[in-house]
Amino acid sequence: MTSTAGGAGQLLAISDLHIGYEENRALVERMRPGSDDDWLLVAGDVAETVADVGWALKTLAGRFRKVVWAPGNHELWTHPKDSVTLRGVARYEHLVELCRELGVTTPEDPYPVWDGPGGPVTVAPLFLLYDYSFLPSGCTTKEEGLAYAHGTGVVCNDEYLLHPDPYPSREAWCEARVAETERRLAALPEDLPTVLVNHYPLDRHPMDVLWYPEFAMWCGTRRTADWHRRFRVETMVYGHLHIPRTTHHEGVRFEEVSVGYPREWRKRPDPPGRLRTILPREDRAR
Repeated sequence: MTSTAGGAGQLLAISDLHIGYEENRALVERMRPGSDDDWLLVAGDVAETVADVGWALKTLAGRFRKVVWAPGNHELWTHPKDSVTLRGVARYEHLVELCRELGVTTPEDPYPVWDGPGGPVTVAPLFLLYDYSFLPSGCTTKEEGLAYAHGTGVVCNDEYLLHPDPYPSREAWCEARVAETERRLAALPEDLPTVLVNHYPLDRHPMDVLWYPEFAMWCGTRRTADWHRRFRVETMVYGHLHIPRTTHHEGVRFEEVSVGYPREWRKRPDPPGRLRTILPREDRAR
């Protein structure tokens, strides 16, 4: 674990930038820190191509004191429009090396400590995937859940573009990632709270508002349902659902920080691309 003082800045967060859309790329071009000490947490789904991911993270890393990235499912797609044809673990490792060249912290790096206002906290970017354990109501197996989803027409593109190589399945890759991440989190100092950054929420409760409940199968794993308690979580930062909001579960704050697609954010009253303040806590500052 590394320690980097946060000065007088803020710990900010965003996710689901999806810069393949020109309107979203323009949002990234306009993103600026409020001070030289601000950190930015990026909770996945920057883009589908390695070139776009690199452009966005390089742009942001040149402006913020520290950028911390956790991968989303879209970065892991082997997309037909991408000249980089790596699959599975090899693709993820390629993205990690790209981030390291840019000075961006990844789930494979020592966890930094935010020591700014509201700190100190350990900031832990995670890469956990999902294992189809968030099943639709009435389904008891992955096979039943997938059959139901196909019947409704709501099937995540991961089924066609996110390859688990060399693992035999996405859930096997998820199991390995959860075990390794759990080991690292358990070894953290017990006197520091944590901010966990993952593309998917650690608990199922944010999926209660989904219009299409079957999509929850591609949104995480039941294996992490108690992590917000076990690992002294101050705030759990996630994206993926494109439903930006704050919830509290068992006394822990969950922040969904996604931008989403233009057709989604155009309907919202808040300006698109607004960076969410994780620390200092605004609800505790009053």
